[in-house]
Amino acid sequence: MLTYNNPVYPGYFADPFAWEYQGVYYAIGTGAAEAAGQVDEDGFSQVFELLRSDNFVNWQEAGHGLLRPDPSLGNNFWAPEVAYCNGTFYLYYSVGHEDKNHQLRVATSSCPTGPYQDIGEPLLDPKSCPFAIDPHPFRDDDGQWYLFYARDFLDTADGVRAGTALMVDRLEGMTKLAGEGKVVLRARSDWQRFLADRPMYGSIYDWHTLEGPCVRKHGGRYYCFFSGGRWETESYGVDYGVAESPMGPYSDAGNETGPRVLRSQPGYVLGPGHNSIVFGLDGQTEYIIYHAWDTNMQARRMCIDKIIWTTIGPRCNGPTWTPQIL
Repeated sequence: MLTYNNPVYPGYFADPFAWEYQGVYYAIGTGAAEAAGQVDEDGFSQVFELLRSDNFVNWQEAGHGLLRPDPSLGNNFWAPEVAYCNGTFYLYYSVGHEDKNHQLRVATSSCPTGPYQDIGEPLLDPKSCPFAIDPHPFRDDDGQWYLFYARDFLDTADGVRAGTALMVDRLEGMTKLAGEGKVVLRARSDWQRFLADRPMYGSIYDWHTLEGPCVRKHGGRYYCFFSGGRWETESYGVDYGVAESPMGPYSDAGNETGPRVLRSQPGYVLGPGHNSIVFGLDGQTEYIIYHAWDTNMQARRMCIDKIIWTTIGPRCNGPTWTPQIL
């Protein structure tokens, strides 16, 4: 009987994306250098740390996945995710300069651990979309792929808040968007506030954030998990919206007072968020993989906990900080 204790990996490992391939689990995430925009200072030629595990509990370093693209794109590399299609692995990520000029990119490899080579062009035109992050590829049962991501919105019509929020578009192949983007969810609640009076785009906004989309189909419906609030604070947590089709419309009704899947446990776990979901060793139990701060706010580290599907939606038995049975 395997047990684990969060965090399951001691190093800085934010925005963790985990997947299983041929009986081996892999994870890729945002490291300390990528998050801080310091990849060039250490002479990095490859970015995004990779981990591997044979038992889903003990994780070991497996190198870095992405061959660094044109340095002029920026030094901040965030939130990588991997999709496998027809013999090729596709690494989706964003790159930019701190909190601006972030663009979505994709790189390819024949091996899950890379090296991944950028295809040479962005998925969205940076001139029309100057800030896009957190790409999440999702494959529906019919084989069609979609890309969920986060971008900025400045309007406040019909009760929505200005800030970063969620989009979806259909993928043509694996390296081109169809140009049919639709809004998935916008911020509407106070707990999703990132910062009041934030200077952005030449003005001042009460800025809210929804980010880190992750989609799961369950019971014939589509659940888009996301993280809301400010990633450095206790407000940050995981919630979801639900729809009848991948392109929506999605509803997140019921989250007005806070995130329903993961939230901080003061004194133990702070700011759990930016999740992925994977089946455990039995092929049936679903686990949410997420990062969380230690109580001293020294690093965001990878954690895992079980997802519970209830009659009112997905819930989690975490965040946990004591020994758990896998």
